[in-house]
Amino acid sequence: MHPFITLAYQAIKIYLETGQVISAPDPLPENMAEPGAVFVSLHSADNKLRGCRGTILPTEPNLAEAIIRTAISSAIDDPRFPPMTFAEVPGLIIKIDILSPLEPVLDVNSLDEKVYGVLIQSGQRRAVLLPNIAAVESVPHQLELVRRKANLSPDEPAELFRFTVTRYEANS
Repeated sequence: MHPFITLAYQAIKIYLETGQVISAPDPLPENMAEPGAVFVSLHSADNKLRGCRGTILPTEPNLAEAIIRTAISSAIDDPRFPPMTFAEVPGLIIKIDILSPLEPVLDVNSLDEKVYGVLIQSGQRRAVLLPNIAAVESVPHQLELVRRKANLSPDEPAELFRFTVTRYEANS
């Protein structure tokens, strides 16, 4: 199992069991030492989404702390789901996406729904859609979904950004 997945799993397991937030590894592995933007998606054993939270910019001093905080948030703070229980940990599927820096999209023809995630924003309304989501069939579909998620009409002016992810995935 990749160390990112192991760290997220331990963070969720310990938090749900004890209410304690684990510390980042010491010393920090080189691949966890720099700050980074991260999304953690949790799926039940039958592959149904159970929680997903993330950041589009680094929010913690290093990637290890970002993974710990985001994993716990995915388990207990996704408003679409009740907080996870410790009984749900066995069989949990964890997906971690490390985001590249955001790039402005000047031409939607530069997008590919399998390669790029998108961020859309207009004023205070903003939404993110990760790349390579099974239900997203095309760039127009991706843009329709992210606009809907941000509560933006199809023709409302908005800024659009793209990013790539490095994805790590494993069953607990």
